[in-house]
Amino acid sequence: MSGNGRSPAGGGERANGGGAEATTAGAAPGGPGDPATGSQDPAATAVASPIDRAFDDRRPPQIELIEDCVHCGFCLPTCPTYVLWHEEMDSPRGRIVLMKSGLEEGSELSPTMVRHFDNCLGCMACVTACPSGVRYDKLIEDTRQQVERHHERDPSDRGLRRLLFETFPRPGRLRALAPGLILYRRLGLDRLVERSGLLERFPRLRALENLAPAASAADVLRPLPTFVPARGERRGTVGLLQGCVQRVFFRRVNAATALVLSAEGYDVAIPRAPRCCGALMYHTGGREAETAALARETIATFEDCDHLVVNAAGCGSAIKHYDHQLRDDPEWRERAGELAGRTRDLSELLADIEPRAERGPLPLRVAYHDACHLAHAQGVRAQPRELLRAIPELDLVEPADWEICCGSAGVYNLVNPEAGRALGARKAANLLATEADAVASGNPGCSLQIRAHLEEACRPLPLYHPAELLWASISGRPLAGAP
Repeated sequence: MSGNGRSPAGGGERANGGGAEATTAGAAPGGPGDPATGSQDPAATAVASPIDRAFDDRRPPQIELIEDCVHCGFCLPTCPTYVLWHEEMDSPRGRIVLMKSGLEEGSELSPTMVRHFDNCLGCMACVTACPSGVRYDKLIEDTRQQVERHHERDPSDRGLRRLLFETFPRPGRLRALAPGLILYRRLGLDRLVERSGLLERFPRLRALENLAPAASAADVLRPLPTFVPARGERRGTVGLLQGCVQRVFFRRVNAATALVLSAEGYDVAIPRAPRCCGALMYHTGGREAETAALARETIATFEDCDHLVVNAAGCGSAIKHYDHQLRDDPEWRERAGELAGRTRDLSELLADIEPRAERGPLPLRVAYHDACHLAHAQGVRAQPRELLRAIPELDLVEPADWEICCGSAGVYNLVNPEAGRALGARKAANLLATEADAVASGNPGCSLQIRAHLEEACRPLPLYHPAELLWASISGRPLAGAP
């Protein structure tokens, strides 16, 4: 797809989650080949040693962004962890205070400080709520990388993160695991494990088991075509990011996305690579070299398209921040900014054009769930609602506390299962209170989290991506699992 001759590049103590004592200044876990984070970034060796403060000089949280915060407190009622615990250091303004202290000479990256940063879901609801325009998103992204370079995690936390990052961003490995997962459910082994009581003793194992996606072998193993031509007069060419978890366990979402775009007049290029855009790791701060390489590969793959279309909120958020992620790379930062400016969530692109494909009736009461990395990180809130309300006979309803995260937040619900579970139960209750027939969600992690907690409440509902609802309306084909 790249025809320009460029080659793809390869405070308080109330907290959940563990943490060992910080390493000696200058030891900097996260250096080349470090098993704690899996980082292979040769630039990690450029950090001054020893350092005389908590954060090193390589992309620390920027003091000018920190000083934009006036500590007004508008962020507090929208912050999930503050809502749960009412702990100042587990609020955005409290964490900003900790970030500022980490820039001071003689400061230390203590286990307590790390726990407060780890407790942040990165939902960016504070960015939406802030009247001063504080870029907490950029601050927490840079802070997490500092944590991964300079804090030694305990063995269980380190092992879990390594397992997640060696599996989720690698579709080939996910596909290899899928048959065993399907068999595990079909044989009823999940119910056997549940009755054994084993999961109650290991909250992280319970979270992994509860969130395991349900999928058919046909969906998991059957790839999408690499190109879907426009129907009717051609509007342009878009690239569709397949994602990692999305392409394996949510193939129907990608297929519906491509078909809707085709019906609206776009040629749709669907390349196999990149395997992952790097979002999952970038949003947790680990594996800096790997995430940067994935960002460069994504840029090189899609930079000749009119637009890069993304249908997973976390991926779109990360790609739109590639210029921030690669700001120190003179070769790639401009190209990163150009792609970021041409990246659109599916709903953004469709809301900006006059629809061509006729929408048929879809008699369904649907509760719309705002994925945080779409509503807050990208500011895309009205467009999905407009598209869904344009479907005849679809009744769109709104849950209470739409701005509060469902607790998924990438891998947050796996590394911080107690907080993730509390937020998931809260979100499920609010969705059920709408008396909807189904839930619409624009992010795979949210869908898995919500499904798990609806089932735990013994009131399961079908979950659909807006693309699936749009394609059902355009094509007249029935929705899978519809009531």
